[in-house]
Amino acid sequence: MSEEQKREKADAAAAEEQKQAKADANAKPSGDQVETISDEQPTAAENAKANAGEPSASDRVKAGAEARSGDTKAAGGEAPEAKPAPAAASMSGEPTAAPGADIAKAGGAGEPPGGYAEAKPAAPQADAEGAQPREAAAGGSEPAAEARKPRAAKAAVGEPGDAPEAERAAPSDAEKEAKAKAAAEARAARANARAAKAEGAEPEAPKEPSPNQPLVDRLVAILKDFREDAVEEAFINEKDGHIPYVIVKAEAWPDVAELLRTHEELKLNYLRNLSGIDMETHMEVAYHIISLETKRNYCVKVKTDRESPSIPSVTPIWPTANWNEREVYDLFGIDFPGHPDLRRIMMSDDWIGHPLRKDYEPLDPEV
Repeated sequence: MSEEQKREKADAAAAEEQKQAKADANAKPSGDQVETISDEQPTAAENAKANAGEPSASDRVKAGAEARSGDTKAAGGEAPEAKPAPAAASMSGEPTAAPGADIAKAGGAGEPPGGYAEAKPAAPQADAEGAQPREAAAGGSEPAAEARKPRAAKAAVGEPGDAPEAERAAPSDAEKEAKAKAAAEARAARANARAAKAEGAEPEAPKEPSPNQPLVDRLVAILKDFREDAVEEAFINEKDGHIPYVIVKAEAWPDVAELLRTHEELKLNYLRNLSGIDMETHMEVAYHIISLETKRNYCVKVKTDRESPSIPSVTPIWPTANWNEREVYDLFGIDFPGHPDLRRIMMSDDWIGHPLRKDYEPLDPEV
C-alpha cells in the first residue's frame, strides 16, 4: 500500500471517529458545554491497535494534517490561519443570555435604550440658598398658586365659596336685624321720593263727569219725588259702560218697580236679567232693566238680610223675572214673596242647602 492510500484511509477513519464522537456528545449532553472525546485520550480500540503495532486514529489525523501542511508549503503557499469555531449551543435545557438581552430588559418595545427611567431628566436639586419649588421648575404654576390664595382666604373668613348651602352657617340675629333695618330705610326712601315727586308735579286736571251722569241724576229725582226714602245710594258704574246704578230699599221695591215700568219718561218695560250676589255681610239682587223705546239701560240693586233673605217678587211686573227668581232662590236661598210658583229649578227638591252661598257645605263632598 502506497503512502497516499494510507493517508486517505487514515483521514477516512479519523472523520468516522469524529462523527461518532459528535453523535455521542449529542446523545449525552452534560453541563453548559458539550463533552467531546479528546483526541489525546485513546479509546479502547485505539489501544488495541497500538498494541498490535497499527497507528491510532489520532496519530493518523496528525499525520494527515502534517502531510497536507507539507504539501502546501511545498507548493510555495502558506497555510491559512484557523478561525475559531463558534461555541456550540447549550443542550442542557438551561436558559442562556442572548446578546443584547440587557438592553431589551431595560427598555421595552418602543422605549429608548435603558428604559424611560434613564430618559427622564433628574429632578432639580435645591442649592444651599434654597431652590425654587417644583411648581416653579415646571413653569406656569405661580398663577395657580396665586389663585389658590384667595380661595384659602375666603375659606378662612367664612365667605361663601364652593360649599353647598346646607354647609353654610345660618345668618345670625344681628344680621337679620340689620337686613330688616336696611329694607325699612329703603322703603322709606322710596316713599319720600314719591311724595316729593307728587308735590313737585302739576295738579291733576279735574275728572270729567260721566256722560250718563244726567241720567242717574234724573232717575234719583224721579224716585225721590215718588218716595223720599226709597233710594239708599246712586252712582255711575264706569267699568260697566257708565250704566246708572241705584240702590233701593227692599220694602219700597215693589212700588218703585211699578213706577219704573209705567213712568212716561223712563218706560223701563223690559227686565233683561236679575242675579243674586253673596256679599258675606248681606245678600243682594241686581236687576238690569232697559227701555225698548229709548234704549236706555239702568241697574237697580236691592239688599236683604243674610240670615233670612227676602225680597218681594217682581214677576207680576216683569214676567221674565219668573225663572230668574226661581234660580236665585235655588242657588242662594233668597225668598221672593208674591212669586206665583217659587220652587227649585236646578237642584232636586230634596237638595239640602244652596250651592252658590259662600257658607255652603255639601253633605256629600264627592258631588
